[in-house]
Amino acid sequence: MRSLPLADPGTPDSRSASRYLWWLASHQFRTLSFGMFFGITWMLVGALIPMVIGKAIDAGITTKDTSALARWAGAFLLLGLVQAGSGIMRHRNAVFNWMSANFRTVQAVVRHANRLGATLPKRMATGEVVAIGAADTSHIGNALDITARGSAAIVSLVTVTVILLTASVKLGLVVLLGVPVQMAVVSLLIKPLHRRQQAYRDQQGALTGRAVDIVAGLRVLRGIGGEQVFADRYRTQSQQLREAGVRAARIDSLLESIQVLMPGLFLALVTWLGARLAVGGEIQPGELASFYGYAAFLIMPLRTLAEMLEKMTRGHVSAGRVLKVLRLEPEIAAPAAPRSLPEHGALVDVKSGLTLRPGVLTVLAADRPEDAIEIADRLGRYTEGEVTLGQVPLSAATRDEVRARILVADNNARLFSGPLREELDPTGTASDEQILAALRAASAEEVLDALPDGLDAFVAERGREFSGGQQQRLRLARALLADAPILIMVEPTSAVDAHTEARIARRIGPARQGRTTLLTSTSPLLLDQADHVVFVDDGKVIAEGTHRELLAGEPRYRAVVTRSVDA
Repeated sequence: MRSLPLADPGTPDSRSASRYLWWLASHQFRTLSFGMFFGITWMLVGALIPMVIGKAIDAGITTKDTSALARWAGAFLLLGLVQAGSGIMRHRNAVFNWMSANFRTVQAVVRHANRLGATLPKRMATGEVVAIGAADTSHIGNALDITARGSAAIVSLVTVTVILLTASVKLGLVVLLGVPVQMAVVSLLIKPLHRRQQAYRDQQGALTGRAVDIVAGLRVLRGIGGEQVFADRYRTQSQQLREAGVRAARIDSLLESIQVLMPGLFLALVTWLGARLAVGGEIQPGELASFYGYAAFLIMPLRTLAEMLEKMTRGHVSAGRVLKVLRLEPEIAAPAAPRSLPEHGALVDVKSGLTLRPGVLTVLAADRPEDAIEIADRLGRYTEGEVTLGQVPLSAATRDEVRARILVADNNARLFSGPLREELDPTGTASDEQILAALRAASAEEVLDALPDGLDAFVAERGREFSGGQQQRLRLARALLADAPILIMVEPTSAVDAHTEARIARRIGPARQGRTTLLTSTSPLLLDQADHVVFVDDGKVIAEGTHRELLAGEPRYRAVVTRSVDA
C-alpha cells in the first residue's frame, strides 16, 4: 500500500457537496477501484457459498457420492480462502480511502485557511473550523469508505436474484421486488435525517465556538466574576444541542431498526416459500438449504445499502460545511502582474502618514490602541491600505513576498505543542547560541533555566504551563529569532513587570541593529530607548521626534504617556 498523499492535490471543486466528494474520489481513484474490486469479490464469493452447500447436499449426501462430496467440499474451502484474502484487501483499501479523504480534506481546509489569513476569523468562528476537523472529516471519509461494500452489495444482490430466478421464478421475483421496497422505505427517512443532521451540525459548530471563547478568556472571566454567567449560557446551549441530537437520533434509530426488520421479514418470507416448494417436490433438499443460505446472506447486502445511504447523507452534510470554508475569498486579492519589492527602503503608510526609516528602531505611541493595531495590520498587508516599501506598493507584490520582508508579531500569536527549540526556531536553521541570544534579548533566560530539559523541554498546547508574561517573552524571542528585514511588534511588553520591561527595552535595540523595527507601545521605558518616536492621534501622525523632545513639546503626547489629564 502506497503512503498517504502529502503533495498538493490541487484546488477542490467547491460548487456543490456532491462535486466536492467526486473531487476527492478522483484523486484516489486507484484505491477506490481496488477497494470496490476486492469488495465485490469478497461479497460475491459469499453469495456463491450457499449454492456450493446445496450442491454438496444434493450430490454428496443425498446420493451418497463421496467423490462428489469431496469435490464440493474442496470448492467450499477454495471459496473460503478467496473470501478471506479479498476481505483483508477490501478492508485495507477501505481504511486507506477513509484516511485519504479525511486527510485530503484537512489539507484543503488548512491550505485555504492559510490563503485566507486574517480574513478567516472575521468571516467564521473558530469553533466552526474546529468542528470540521473534529467531526466532518470523519463523515466525509466514511462516505468514500462505504463505496467498497456498497458496490459489492449491488453486484451480489443482482447475482443472487439471477440465481434464484433460474432456480425458481417465484423466489426470484420475491427478491427482485423486495429490494426496491426496502430501499423505498429507507429513502423516506433520508430527507428528514439530512435536515435534522444539518441542524445538529450547525448547533454543534456554534457550541464549539462558545467553548473556544470561554477557554481563551477564562482568566479574564474569573477576574471579573463572569465565570458562572458564561457557564450557565454554555449549559443552556449544550442542552439545546442535546435536544437536536436526540431529534436526529430518533430518525437514525428508526433507520437502524428498519435495517434489521426488513431483512428479517425478507429472510422469513424466502424461507417459508422455499419450504413450501420443497414439500411440494418442486425443489431438492439441497436447493432448500441453498435458498435459506441466500436469504440469510441477503441480510448483509441489504443492510449495507441502507448504511451506504446513511453515510452518504452524513458525508454530503459534512462536505457542505467544508465548502463554507473553501468558498470564502481573501479580502486582499493577489496582483495580476506581481512586482518585486526592493531590498531596502522606507515603509510608508499613506493613510496615517507614518514612515519607517530603514535600520531605525521606531516606537509608535497612539492615543487609542485600536489605531496602532490598524496601522500594524496595514503595514503587514493584513488589511487593505495604501502602503509602499521603497515607493513600490505592497499591493503590487505577492503575499508570500510581503510576508518574507515584513513580520507582524502581536499578542494573538500562539505557542504550539512540541520541543521548545522547534517552537522558537520552526525552520531549524538557528544555532543554540543564536537561540540563547534571542532569549536574552527577550529577557527570557529564567524561563529557560526553570525547564529541566532546557531547549529540548516539551511545550504543552498554547504554552499553558507558562504564565502570561513568560508566554509573551517566548513569543518575543521567536519574533527576534526570525530576523525579518522589517519587524513590527504590537505591545510586546504589555504582560511583563517594569523591571523585565526595562531589560527588554535596553536589549531590543542592539538585537535588531541594522534592521527596521517598529514597536507599538505607550510605555515610557520603551519610548525612551527608541531611535525615533511617532505619536498618532485619531489615526494620524501629528508629532515625531525623540521621547524627551515630545514630552517637552507635545502636551497630548505627554498626557497619553504619563496617563495624566494635561492640556
